Amino acid sequence: MSQLMSLPGTDVPLPSLRRQARITAGLVATVILLSAIAPLATDMYVPAFPRVAGDLSATASQVQLTLTTYFVGMALGQLIGGPVSDQRGRRRPLLAALAVMTVASIACAVTGSIAVMMAARFVQGFSGGWAMVIGRAVIIDLASGARLVRLLNVMAGIGGVAPIVGPLLGAVILQLTHWRVSFWIVAALGLFMAVAVALAVPESLPPERRHGGGLRAVMTAGGAVLGQRRYVGYLLVSGSIMAALFAYVATSAFVLQSMNGMSPIAYSTDFAANAGGMTAAALIAARLAGRVATRTVILTGQLTALTAGAAMLVGALWFDTPLALVLGCFLALMVATGLIIANSGALAAAEVPDHPGTGSAVLGFVQWVVAGLTAPIAGLGGEDTAVPAALIMVSGAALSMIGLLVIARPKRPE
Repeated sequence: MSQLMSLPGTDVPLPSLRRQARITAGLVATVILLSAIAPLATDMYVPAFPRVAGDLSATASQVQLTLTTYFVGMALGQLIGGPVSDQRGRRRPLLAALAVMTVASIACAVTGSIAVMMAARFVQGFSGGWAMVIGRAVIIDLASGARLVRLLNVMAGIGGVAPIVGPLLGAVILQLTHWRVSFWIVAALGLFMAVAVALAVPESLPPERRHGGGLRAVMTAGGAVLGQRRYVGYLLVSGSIMAALFAYVATSAFVLQSMNGMSPIAYSTDFAANAGGMTAAALIAARLAGRVATRTVILTGQLTALTAGAAMLVGALWFDTPLALVLGCFLALMVATGLIIANSGALAAAEVPDHPGTGSAVLGFVQWVVAGLTAPIAGLGGEDTAVPAALIMVSGAALSMIGLLVIARPKRPE
Protein backbone atom coordinates (compact mmCIF):
# COMPACT_ATOMS: atom_id res chain seq x y z
CA MET A 1 0.00 0.00 0.00
CA SER A 2 2.83 2.39 0.77
CA GLN A 3 3.95 2.22 -2.85
CA LEU A 4 0.63 3.37 -4.28
CA MET A 5 0.38 6.93 -5.60
CA SER A 6 -1.70 9.30 -3.47
CA LEU A 7 -3.64 12.38 -4.52
CA PRO A 8 -2.08 15.75 -3.66
CA GLY A 9 -3.09 16.94 -0.22
CA THR A 10 -4.35 13.55 0.97
CA ASP A 11 -2.91 10.28 2.24
CA VAL A 12 -5.66 8.26 0.55
CA PRO A 13 -4.22 6.07 -2.23
CA LEU A 14 -5.53 6.86 -5.70
CA PRO A 15 -6.80 3.32 -6.44
CA SER A 16 -8.96 3.26 -3.30
CA LEU A 17 -10.66 6.48 -4.37
CA ARG A 18 -11.30 5.16 -7.85
CA ARG A 19 -12.97 2.10 -6.32
CA GLN A 20 -15.36 4.34 -4.41
CA ALA A 21 -16.51 6.29 -7.48
CA ARG A 22 -15.77 6.29 -11.19
CA ILE A 23 -16.73 8.26 -14.24
CA THR A 24 -19.52 6.78 -16.34
CA ALA A 25 -21.39 7.99 -19.40
CA GLY A 26 -24.43 8.70 -17.21
CA LEU A 27 -22.38 10.80 -14.81
CA VAL A 28 -20.85 12.85 -17.62
CA ALA A 29 -24.25 13.39 -19.28
CA THR A 30 -25.73 14.54 -15.96
CA VAL A 31 -22.91 17.02 -15.31
CA ILE A 32 -23.22 18.37 -18.87
CA LEU A 33 -26.93 19.00 -18.28
CA LEU A 34 -26.09 20.76 -15.01
CA SER A 35 -23.69 23.04 -16.89
CA ALA A 36 -26.36 23.88 -19.47
CA ILE A 37 -29.16 24.80 -17.08
CA ALA A 38 -28.03 28.41 -16.50
CA PRO A 39 -28.03 29.54 -20.15
CA LEU A 40 -31.25 27.62 -20.80
CA ALA A 41 -33.02 29.21 -17.81
CA THR A 42 -31.97 32.66 -19.05
CA ASP A 43 -32.17 32.42 -22.84
CA MET A 44 -35.57 30.71 -23.02
CA TYR A 45 -36.92 33.64 -21.01
CA VAL A 46 -35.24 36.60 -22.75
CA PRO A 47 -37.44 36.60 -25.91
CA ALA A 48 -40.50 36.99 -23.67
CA PHE A 49 -39.38 40.21 -21.96
CA PRO A 50 -41.95 42.48 -23.68
CA ARG A 51 -44.79 40.08 -22.83
CA VAL A 52 -43.62 39.59 -19.25
CA ALA A 53 -43.64 43.36 -18.79
CA GLY A 54 -47.23 43.52 -20.02
CA ASP A 55 -48.52 40.53 -18.05
CA LEU A 56 -46.95 41.59 -14.75
CA SER A 57 -47.64 45.33 -15.20
CA ALA A 58 -43.91 46.02 -15.01
CA THR A 59 -41.50 48.39 -16.70
CA ALA A 60 -38.67 47.27 -18.96
CA SER A 61 -36.15 48.03 -16.21
CA GLN A 62 -38.11 45.97 -13.68
CA VAL A 63 -38.19 42.98 -16.02
CA GLN A 64 -34.46 43.35 -16.58
CA LEU A 65 -34.00 43.33 -12.80
CA THR A 66 -35.14 39.71 -12.88
CA LEU A 67 -31.93 39.07 -14.81
CA THR A 68 -29.99 40.97 -12.14
CA THR A 69 -31.35 38.90 -9.28
CA TYR A 70 -30.75 35.69 -11.24
CA PHE A 71 -27.13 36.56 -12.06
CA VAL A 72 -26.33 37.73 -8.53
CA GLY A 73 -27.80 34.48 -7.26
CA MET A 74 -25.64 32.54 -9.73
CA ALA A 75 -22.53 34.38 -8.52
CA LEU A 76 -23.20 33.73 -4.84
CA GLY A 77 -24.25 30.12 -5.47
CA GLN A 78 -20.96 29.33 -7.17
CA LEU A 79 -18.87 31.18 -4.59
CA ILE A 80 -20.56 29.47 -1.63
CA GLY A 81 -21.55 26.08 -3.05
CA GLY A 82 -18.01 24.95 -3.78
CA PRO A 83 -16.62 25.43 -0.25
CA VAL A 84 -19.73 23.92 1.35
CA SER A 85 -19.39 20.82 -0.81
CA ASP A 86 -15.71 20.61 0.14
CA GLN A 87 -16.87 20.30 3.75
CA ARG A 88 -19.98 18.15 3.38
CA GLY A 89 -19.44 16.15 0.22
CA ARG A 90 -20.91 16.53 -3.24
CA ARG A 91 -24.01 14.38 -3.54
CA ARG A 92 -26.35 15.67 -0.81
CA PRO A 93 -25.69 19.39 -1.41
CA LEU A 94 -26.22 18.79 -5.14
CA LEU A 95 -29.57 17.06 -4.60
CA ALA A 96 -30.65 19.82 -2.21
CA ALA A 97 -29.72 22.52 -4.76
CA LEU A 98 -31.76 20.83 -7.49
CA ALA A 99 -34.78 20.54 -5.20
CA VAL A 100 -34.61 24.26 -4.35
CA MET A 101 -34.15 25.19 -8.02
CA THR A 102 -37.26 23.21 -8.95
CA VAL A 103 -39.38 24.96 -6.34
CA ALA A 104 -38.06 28.39 -7.36
CA SER A 105 -38.82 27.67 -11.02
CA ILE A 106 -42.41 26.76 -10.13
CA ALA A 107 -42.70 30.03 -8.22
CA CYS A 108 -41.56 31.91 -11.34
CA ALA A 109 -44.14 30.05 -13.41
CA VAL A 110 -47.14 30.88 -11.23
CA THR A 111 -46.41 34.35 -9.84
CA GLY A 112 -48.41 37.40 -10.83
CA SER A 113 -46.02 39.85 -9.16
CA ILE A 114 -42.81 41.24 -10.55
CA ALA A 115 -41.41 41.49 -6.99
CA VAL A 116 -42.01 37.79 -6.37
CA MET A 117 -40.50 37.04 -9.78
CA MET A 118 -37.32 38.90 -8.81
CA ALA A 119 -37.02 36.99 -5.53
CA ALA A 120 -37.75 33.63 -7.12
CA ARG A 121 -35.22 34.28 -9.87
CA PHE A 122 -32.57 35.01 -7.23
CA VAL A 123 -33.26 31.68 -5.52
CA GLN A 124 -33.33 29.93 -8.90
CA GLY A 125 -29.96 31.44 -9.81
CA PHE A 126 -28.40 30.70 -6.42
CA SER A 127 -29.41 27.05 -6.46
CA GLY A 128 -28.50 26.70 -10.14
CA GLY A 129 -25.03 28.16 -9.55
CA TRP A 130 -24.62 25.91 -6.51
CA ALA A 131 -25.48 22.85 -8.65
CA MET A 132 -23.17 23.91 -11.49
CA VAL A 133 -20.10 24.35 -9.31
CA ILE A 134 -20.65 21.01 -7.56
CA GLY A 135 -21.13 19.23 -10.87
CA ARG A 136 -17.79 20.56 -12.05
CA ALA A 137 -16.19 19.56 -8.74
CA VAL A 138 -17.39 15.96 -9.20
CA ILE A 139 -15.56 15.74 -12.53
CA ILE A 140 -12.40 17.27 -11.03
CA ASP A 141 -12.59 14.78 -8.14
CA LEU A 142 -12.62 11.79 -10.46
CA ALA A 143 -10.52 12.77 -13.48
CA SER A 144 -7.06 14.14 -14.09
CA GLY A 145 -4.62 14.91 -16.87
CA ALA A 146 -5.75 14.62 -20.47
CA ARG A 147 -9.03 12.97 -19.49
CA LEU A 148 -9.99 15.92 -17.31
CA VAL A 149 -9.15 18.36 -20.11
CA ARG A 150 -11.32 16.42 -22.56
CA LEU A 151 -14.28 16.30 -20.18
CA LEU A 152 -14.08 19.99 -19.33
CA ASN A 153 -13.91 20.84 -23.03
CA VAL A 154 -17.08 18.83 -23.63
CA MET A 155 -18.78 20.80 -20.85
CA ALA A 156 -17.59 24.07 -22.38
CA GLY A 157 -18.89 22.97 -25.77
CA ILE A 158 -22.35 22.43 -24.32
CA GLY A 159 -22.12 25.89 -22.79
CA GLY A 160 -21.82 27.23 -26.33
CA VAL A 161 -24.72 25.17 -27.69
CA ALA A 162 -27.22 25.98 -24.93
CA PRO A 163 -27.42 29.73 -25.75
CA ILE A 164 -28.25 28.72 -29.32
CA VAL A 165 -31.01 26.29 -28.37
CA GLY A 166 -32.44 28.39 -25.51
CA PRO A 167 -33.80 31.41 -27.40
CA LEU A 168 -35.13 29.25 -30.23
CA LEU A 169 -37.00 27.09 -27.74
CA GLY A 170 -38.24 30.22 -25.99
CA ALA A 171 -39.55 31.62 -29.28
CA VAL A 172 -41.36 28.39 -30.09
CA ILE A 173 -42.93 28.48 -26.63
CA LEU A 174 -44.12 32.05 -27.25
CA GLN A 175 -45.59 31.08 -30.62
CA LEU A 176 -47.44 28.04 -29.31
CA THR A 177 -48.31 28.88 -25.73
CA HIS A 178 -47.37 31.20 -22.81
CA TRP A 179 -44.01 32.48 -21.55
CA ARG A 180 -44.68 30.80 -18.19
CA VAL A 181 -44.22 27.43 -19.86
CA SER A 182 -40.47 28.10 -20.07
CA PHE A 183 -40.29 28.07 -16.27
CA TRP A 184 -42.33 24.88 -16.08
CA ILE A 185 -39.77 23.34 -18.43
CA VAL A 186 -36.92 24.42 -16.15
CA ALA A 187 -38.79 22.97 -13.17
CA ALA A 188 -39.21 19.67 -15.03
CA LEU A 189 -35.50 19.71 -15.88
CA GLY A 190 -34.73 20.22 -12.20
CA LEU A 191 -36.73 17.11 -11.27
CA PHE A 192 -35.15 15.15 -14.10
CA MET A 193 -31.64 16.16 -13.02
CA ALA A 194 -32.37 15.22 -9.40
CA VAL A 195 -33.37 11.73 -10.54
CA ALA A 196 -30.29 11.54 -12.78
CA VAL A 197 -28.02 12.57 -9.90
CA ALA A 198 -29.63 10.00 -7.62
CA LEU A 199 -29.05 7.25 -10.18
CA ALA A 200 -25.78 8.22 -11.88
CA VAL A 201 -23.71 10.52 -9.65
CA PRO A 202 -21.90 8.84 -6.76
CA GLU A 203 -20.34 10.60 -3.81
CA SER A 204 -16.98 11.61 -5.27
CA LEU A 205 -15.49 13.20 -2.14
CA PRO A 206 -15.15 10.65 0.68
CA PRO A 207 -15.02 11.92 4.29
CA GLU A 208 -11.25 11.53 4.58
CA ARG A 209 -10.73 14.07 1.79
CA ARG A 210 -13.09 16.74 3.15
CA HIS A 211 -11.80 19.77 5.02
CA GLY A 212 -13.12 22.27 7.50
CA GLY A 213 -11.75 25.42 5.94
CA GLY A 214 -15.13 26.53 4.68
CA LEU A 215 -15.87 30.11 3.75
CA ARG A 216 -13.09 31.52 5.94
CA ALA A 217 -10.51 29.65 3.85
CA VAL A 218 -12.12 31.03 0.69
CA MET A 219 -11.89 34.58 2.02
CA THR A 220 -8.21 34.15 2.92
CA ALA A 221 -7.35 32.68 -0.47
CA GLY A 222 -9.48 35.34 -2.17
CA GLY A 223 -7.39 38.05 -0.54
CA ALA A 224 -4.27 36.34 -1.81
CA VAL A 225 -5.40 36.23 -5.44
CA LEU A 226 -6.72 39.79 -5.35
CA GLY A 227 -3.28 40.88 -4.21
CA GLN A 228 -1.85 39.86 -7.59
CA ARG A 229 -1.87 42.94 -9.85
CA ARG A 230 -1.92 41.11 -13.18
CA TYR A 231 -4.68 38.79 -11.97
CA VAL A 232 -6.77 41.85 -11.10
CA GLY A 233 -6.04 43.24 -14.55
CA TYR A 234 -7.37 40.12 -16.25
CA LEU A 235 -10.32 40.20 -13.86
CA LEU A 236 -11.11 43.68 -15.22
CA VAL A 237 -10.63 42.44 -18.80
CA SER A 238 -13.20 39.70 -18.29
CA GLY A 239 -15.66 41.53 -16.04
CA SER A 240 -15.82 44.63 -18.24
CA ILE A 241 -16.53 42.70 -21.42
CA MET A 242 -19.24 40.82 -19.52
CA ALA A 243 -20.89 44.19 -18.90
CA ALA A 244 -20.92 44.86 -22.64
CA LEU A 245 -22.23 41.34 -23.35
CA PHE A 246 -25.11 41.56 -20.90
CA ALA A 247 -26.08 45.01 -22.06
CA TYR A 248 -26.84 43.15 -25.27
CA VAL A 249 -28.61 40.27 -23.51
CA ALA A 250 -30.79 42.60 -21.43
CA THR A 251 -31.82 45.03 -24.19
CA SER A 252 -31.74 43.13 -27.47
CA ALA A 253 -35.34 41.91 -27.17
CA PHE A 254 -36.59 45.50 -26.82
CA VAL A 255 -34.25 46.98 -29.44
CA LEU A 256 -35.01 44.35 -32.07
CA GLN A 257 -38.65 43.55 -31.31
CA SER A 258 -40.18 46.69 -29.81
CA MET A 259 -38.11 49.24 -31.77
CA ASN A 260 -37.51 47.40 -35.05
CA GLY A 261 -40.56 45.14 -35.27
CA MET A 262 -38.86 41.74 -35.39
CA SER A 263 -41.04 38.74 -34.54
CA PRO A 264 -40.10 36.49 -31.59
CA ILE A 265 -39.00 33.77 -34.03
CA ALA A 266 -36.84 36.16 -36.06
CA TYR A 267 -35.35 37.65 -32.90
CA SER A 268 -34.57 34.23 -31.44
CA THR A 269 -33.00 33.09 -34.71
CA ASP A 270 -30.72 36.13 -34.66
CA PHE A 271 -29.94 35.58 -30.97
CA ALA A 272 -28.98 31.99 -31.74
CA ALA A 273 -26.84 33.04 -34.71
CA ASN A 274 -24.98 35.52 -32.50
CA ALA A 275 -24.38 32.82 -29.90
CA GLY A 276 -23.05 30.66 -32.71
CA GLY A 277 -20.68 33.49 -33.67
CA MET A 278 -19.37 33.62 -30.11
CA THR A 279 -18.86 29.84 -30.06
CA ALA A 280 -17.07 29.92 -33.42
CA ALA A 281 -14.78 32.72 -32.22
CA ALA A 282 -13.91 30.75 -29.09
CA LEU A 283 -13.04 27.69 -31.20
CA ILE A 284 -10.87 29.85 -33.49
CA ALA A 285 -9.13 31.26 -30.41
CA ALA A 286 -8.44 27.71 -29.25
CA ARG A 287 -6.86 26.90 -32.63
CA LEU A 288 -4.70 30.02 -32.38
CA ALA A 289 -3.32 28.99 -28.98
CA GLY A 290 0.42 28.59 -29.23
CA ARG A 291 0.50 30.25 -32.65
CA VAL A 292 -0.62 33.77 -31.83
CA ALA A 293 0.03 35.50 -28.51
CA THR A 294 -3.03 35.22 -26.26
CA ARG A 295 -2.87 38.91 -25.38
CA THR A 296 -2.98 39.75 -29.09
CA VAL A 297 -6.14 37.66 -29.54
CA ILE A 298 -7.73 39.42 -26.56
CA LEU A 299 -6.79 42.87 -27.88
CA THR A 300 -8.31 42.01 -31.27
CA GLY A 301 -11.56 41.16 -29.52
CA GLN A 302 -11.47 44.33 -27.47
CA LEU A 303 -10.96 46.54 -30.53
CA THR A 304 -13.83 44.74 -32.27
CA ALA A 305 -16.12 45.28 -29.28
CA LEU A 306 -15.14 48.95 -29.00
CA THR A 307 -15.86 49.50 -32.71
CA ALA A 308 -19.24 47.76 -32.40
CA GLY A 309 -20.19 49.85 -29.38
CA ALA A 310 -19.16 53.13 -31.01
CA ALA A 311 -21.10 52.31 -34.19
CA MET A 312 -24.14 51.37 -32.10
CA LEU A 313 -23.95 54.66 -30.18
CA VAL A 314 -23.73 56.73 -33.37
CA GLY A 315 -26.70 54.85 -34.82
CA ALA A 316 -28.76 55.29 -31.66
CA LEU A 317 -28.03 59.01 -31.30
CA TRP A 318 -28.36 60.20 -34.91
CA PHE A 319 -29.86 57.54 -37.18
CA ASP A 320 -32.83 56.10 -35.25
CA THR A 321 -31.07 52.78 -34.56
CA PRO A 322 -31.34 51.12 -38.01
CA LEU A 323 -31.93 47.37 -37.95
CA ALA A 324 -29.00 46.41 -40.20
CA LEU A 325 -26.55 48.36 -38.05
CA VAL A 326 -27.91 46.84 -34.84
CA LEU A 327 -27.66 43.31 -36.21
CA GLY A 328 -24.05 43.86 -37.29
CA CYS A 329 -23.02 45.48 -33.99
CA PHE A 330 -24.56 42.74 -31.86
CA LEU A 331 -22.89 40.01 -33.93
CA ALA A 332 -19.52 41.78 -33.74
CA LEU A 333 -19.85 42.11 -29.96
CA MET A 334 -20.60 38.41 -29.55
CA VAL A 335 -17.64 37.41 -31.74
CA ALA A 336 -15.41 39.74 -29.71
CA THR A 337 -16.66 38.16 -26.49
CA GLY A 338 -15.71 34.73 -27.80
CA LEU A 339 -12.15 35.95 -28.32
CA ILE A 340 -11.85 37.52 -24.87
CA ILE A 341 -13.64 35.56 -22.14
CA ALA A 342 -11.87 32.18 -22.16
CA ASN A 343 -8.46 33.67 -22.97
CA SER A 344 -8.63 36.23 -20.17
CA GLY A 345 -9.70 33.48 -17.77
CA ALA A 346 -6.72 31.34 -18.79
CA LEU A 347 -4.27 34.22 -18.28
CA ALA A 348 -5.87 35.06 -14.92
CA ALA A 349 -5.47 31.45 -13.76
CA ALA A 350 -1.81 31.50 -14.80
CA GLU A 351 -1.20 34.44 -12.45
CA VAL A 352 -2.42 32.53 -9.35
CA PRO A 353 -1.04 28.98 -9.73
CA ASP A 354 -1.16 28.40 -5.95
CA HIS A 355 -4.90 29.14 -5.77
CA PRO A 356 -6.48 27.86 -9.00
CA GLY A 357 -9.86 27.04 -7.48
CA THR A 358 -10.20 30.35 -5.66
CA GLY A 359 -9.03 32.25 -8.73
CA SER A 360 -11.74 30.56 -10.78
CA ALA A 361 -14.40 31.18 -8.13
CA VAL A 362 -13.55 34.88 -7.83
CA LEU A 363 -13.53 35.25 -11.61
CA GLY A 364 -16.95 33.59 -11.92
CA PHE A 365 -18.35 35.61 -9.03
CA VAL A 366 -17.25 38.91 -10.57
CA GLN A 367 -18.56 37.96 -14.02
CA TRP A 368 -22.05 37.09 -12.78
CA VAL A 369 -22.30 40.09 -10.44
CA VAL A 370 -21.33 42.40 -13.30
CA ALA A 371 -23.90 40.68 -15.52
CA GLY A 372 -26.60 41.20 -12.91
CA LEU A 373 -25.79 44.85 -12.28
CA THR A 374 -25.61 45.65 -15.99
CA ALA A 375 -29.10 44.46 -16.87
CA PRO A 376 -31.19 47.17 -15.09
CA ILE A 377 -28.72 49.94 -15.96
CA ALA A 378 -28.98 49.08 -19.65
CA GLY A 379 -32.75 49.38 -19.40
CA LEU A 380 -32.85 52.81 -17.74
CA GLY A 381 -33.80 54.49 -21.00
CA GLY A 382 -36.91 52.37 -21.38
CA GLU A 383 -38.06 50.38 -24.40
CA ASP A 384 -37.52 53.07 -27.03
CA THR A 385 -33.77 53.80 -26.96
CA ALA A 386 -30.54 51.85 -27.36
CA VAL A 387 -28.31 54.65 -26.05
CA PRO A 388 -27.71 53.17 -22.55
CA ALA A 389 -26.82 49.78 -24.02
CA ALA A 390 -24.44 51.37 -26.53
CA LEU A 391 -22.77 53.44 -23.80
CA ILE A 392 -22.22 50.30 -21.72
CA MET A 393 -20.77 48.50 -24.76
CA VAL A 394 -18.28 51.33 -25.33
CA SER A 395 -17.40 51.70 -21.63
CA GLY A 396 -17.04 47.95 -21.12
CA ALA A 397 -14.70 47.55 -24.09
CA ALA A 398 -12.61 50.57 -23.01
CA LEU A 399 -12.28 49.36 -19.40
CA SER A 400 -11.38 45.91 -20.65
CA MET A 401 -8.54 47.42 -22.68
CA ILE A 402 -7.31 49.33 -19.61
CA GLY A 403 -7.25 46.06 -17.71
CA LEU A 404 -5.13 44.41 -20.43
CA LEU A 405 -2.79 47.23 -21.41
CA VAL A 406 -2.32 49.02 -18.08
CA ILE A 407 -3.09 46.84 -15.05
CA ALA A 408 -2.07 43.48 -16.56
CA ARG A 409 0.80 44.89 -18.56
CA PRO A 410 3.74 42.49 -19.02
CA LYS A 411 6.57 42.67 -16.55
CA ARG A 412 9.52 44.66 -17.78
CA PRO A 413 12.69 42.61 -18.27
CA GLU A 414 15.21 43.27 -15.56
